[in-house]
Amino acid sequence: MKYQVGNTNRVFVLRFEDGDKVLNCLTELAQKENIRSAVFYLIGGMRNCKIVVGPQKDEMPPVPVWRELSDSQEVIGIGTIFWDSNNPRVHFHGAFGKHDRFNVGCLRESAETFLVLEAIIIEIANIEATRELDPSSGLVLLKL
Repeated sequence: MKYQVGNTNRVFVLRFEDGDKVLNCLTELAQKENIRSAVFYLIGGMRNCKIVVGPQKDEMPPVPVWRELSDSQEVIGIGTIFWDSNNPRVHFHGAFGKHDRFNVGCLRESAETFLVLEAIIIEIANIEATRELDPSSGLVLLKL
């Protein structure tokens, strides 16, 4: 295990509008506000989500199992923002559900707001962390 100790810096409160592209909005805000390290929480509704629900087998490199959730979903989850070279990278895991169906997974590629989605972003100061490509897994992982 590796770790660093930082401090809470700025706190952002976001309200996404219906149809907003969630990952794009988070990335654009991180670029605009130069948010280099952060944790965030999301709660609300999404649709047209593309998530990974785990690897096909517990082996390296992992082969992802994808789920496309086209209809509206209730969502709650937590994520991080750290930079990969000159770009912020958003990593979000959440629970997605509608009626009696649910999925838990990593949001990737796309999602848009359904009706309303809220986020709280807590910026972390005094952390030297980045995301880098890990050759053995093929994933862009946190590096401290």
